[in-house]
Amino acid sequence: MSTKSLCIAAVVTALTLAGSWPAQAQLAAPGESGVAQGHLHLSVRDLETGQKFWAMLGGTPIQNGNLQLIQFPGTFVMLRKAEPSGGTVGSTVEHFGFHVKNLNDSLAKWQAAPVWQAAGVKWAPTNATQGFLTGPDDVRIEVIQNAAIDTPIKFHHVHFFTASAVEAQAWYAKMFGAAPGKRASFDTADLPGVNLTFSKADGAVVGTKGRTLDHIGFEVRNLEQFIMKLEAGGIKMDRPYTKIANSATAIAFLTDPWGTYIELTENLAPAK
Repeated sequence: MSTKSLCIAAVVTALTLAGSWPAQAQLAAPGESGVAQGHLHLSVRDLETGQKFWAMLGGTPIQNGNLQLIQFPGTFVMLRKAEPSGGTVGSTVEHFGFHVKNLNDSLAKWQAAPVWQAAGVKWAPTNATQGFLTGPDDVRIEVIQNAAIDTPIKFHHVHFFTASAVEAQAWYAKMFGAAPGKRASFDTADLPGVNLTFSKADGAVVGTKGRTLDHIGFEVRNLEQFIMKLEAGGIKMDRPYTKIANSATAIAFLTDPWGTYIELTENLAPAK
């Protein structure tokens, strides 16, 4: 095949993927509590490298008004140029995780991408179907094979390390309506689109704000009323309910008792 033909084929493939992913990758519908997985917001030193890294994993860039998002089935990733104070390890969110349909196929594709070497991406397997990526700015990402998913990659979990896994599990269940449970030996709490996993930290950890993963985000139905409910329960908001200009999106921020910075959004996803 000629170079010209290869370029045309690549463009056609990219357009096909861009057209098909958004239909598959909208956020999970909020459950009874009105809360679902929303996004992960990262501080990165080099935006171009960050964008290439997440594209390598299979993310699709999209816009919602002025908001620039990278879309995966089950979550959005947002990047902000900044100087993070540290990676994810050592913070209250030690890592987050994705499922892939075929781990060997995914790794072969990722390792062939130029950004793998350019960004110094590292892979540490834990077994034949699971392992950890360390990406730009020391973001730690668990990757687990799950042949049952209907896309090549899908968001799966956020893994918290705190002084008490059980207390953290109970707090997320109470505040956000997450359903307590177990994942292997881990205490967990499930929301639509995400498994919240909790472990006891071996030592001191710091909050997420200012780290590579600056904050996690939940999408909330009827956000203004939800915030009123939180405040009535004694939660102090770091940023009150705010409508983003020229957008249907509303946001608010709070911090959990262990230092995890949390954004609450409404209408983060572009309208269909």
